[in-house]
Formats: sequence, C-alpha cells, structure tokens
Amino acid sequence: MDDDRPSRFRDATEDRTTAEQIPDTPQTRAPAYRLAFADPDFLLRDELRPVRLQLELLKPEMILEERSIRSTIVMFGGARIPRPEDSKNAATKTLSDLSRFYDQALEFSRLMTARSIESYGRDFVIATGGGPGVMEAGNRGASEVGGTSIGLNIVLPHEQAPNEYVTPGLCFNFHYFAIRKMHFLMRARAICCFPGGFGTLDEMFEALTLIQTDRMNRMPFLLFGEAFWRSIINWEALADAGTISPEDLELFQFVETAEEAVAIIDAWYAPDP
Repeated sequence: MDDDRPSRFRDATEDRTTAEQIPDTPQTRAPAYRLAFADPDFLLRDELRPVRLQLELLKPEMILEERSIRSTIVMFGGARIPRPEDSKNAATKTLSDLSRFYDQALEFSRLMTARSIESYGRDFVIATGGGPGVMEAGNRGASEVGGTSIGLNIVLPHEQAPNEYVTPGLCFNFHYFAIRKMHFLMRARAICCFPGGFGTLDEMFEALTLIQTDRMNRMPFLLFGEAFWRSIINWEALADAGTISPEDLELFQFVETAEEAVAIIDAWYAPDP
C-alpha cells in the first residue's frame, strides 16, 4: 500500500533508533558493529577526511537552499575592532581609532538588510564570520532592522562562540577554513572588507585572486578605510613591479562610509534603463 515516504527504503533515522535498542552482547558492543554513519569515531578517522569535507560543504548549502537564500553581501573584518563605547579600553590607539568602522559596519548592514527584506530575505543577506568586532556589527545591524543574517564560524584553539546577533538557524560552525571560504563566496554579490588582521587579509586576497583569474564573476569589492589599507599594502608597488597588472587595481574600490558603499552596490545592480 502506498504511503507518503519519498523512498521505498527504510529511513536511516529509523535504523539508527532501532540499533540503539539492540541486545547488549560482546558483538554489539564492539565498534565494528556500529552503523557507519552513526559512528563518530569512524567518521573522525584520517581516511574519512574527504567525506567530512563533503559533509561540511553540503550541510550549510542544503540549509541555505531550504531557506531560499539566493545571494549574500559578505562582510570581512577584524574580530578585535572594538565597539566605539569600548574604544578607550582598546589595546592600541590604532584599534581605538578603528572603532569608527564598527559603526560603519553596523549602518551598512542595516541599510543592506532593508533591501534584503524587500526580497523576503532571499537576496542580499548579510554574511559574516559570526564572531566579535566587525562581524558582530554586521549581524547586529541585520537583527536591529528585523532581518536575518548568516554567521560562518570556525573552531579555533581558543574558546570562541558566535555573537548573539546571528540568526540562530543560519549560524554554522566549520572545521575546514577552505570550505568556510567557499561558502562565503558561493552566493556573494558584493564583498566588503573592513580593517582586520591575518584572517581578513586571507579572505580578501583569496576573493581578489578568484576574481583576477576569472574564477569568480566581478562584483562590488569595497575596502572600508583607504588610509588603513594603503598603510598596510602598497598596491601600486605591486603593479609597478609587474607582479599584478595595472588593471588589477580596478578590481576594488576604497570607501569610507556605509552610505557610499550602498550607493556603489545599488548602482552596480541597477536595472538597465
């Protein structure tokens, strides 16, 4: 007799439940008897790394598909950038001065999330690394205007938890940096880089490399804080040395304010007249 199950085969969840209720014998206690997909020790073996990579790629992708999220606005930036009200306690004067970008990230997220809400949360959804600093500002801005946002967190040696503003059902945790960076870029329609450290630089240069080599479509690529970015990277020296082409300097733009960034994104995606 037909039923509503999508498959004629027994559901894996049912078998996992049944396996937990089997008689306790030397045979059933042996690790070899565990269902492979329900055996954490087996899944964590070195030989299973390709499977774990695939799972880490699939889980967020399937959830984002289920939520009908089509495109994102990616916000990269430093975890150490303080809130302006906490800037007096910053470790350095430079960090204290950079606290203004927390507010710019907050306002940028508010403005872009307002556009996302117009598409019922399917397009231009804010995506951050889910941590503190600039990432917190991005998720917070979306939350404050009643929208959703994505947090792509990662397990680090020191204790870390996602910030409180990430939409809970869109907060993901990663083991592999490479898969995390793929998820940042798979739906990206704009990339915004705020001041940050090694992690921000890594994310920024990987995205620029993909665009430079035509592995990813061009899109608004905005660097907040021209003085900061020019002080740490001599962009023109790369072109003068010939290690990049002069036209590669046109792959990104410097901006100072949220309003300026939003205007560039709006112009980029404005319908043709």
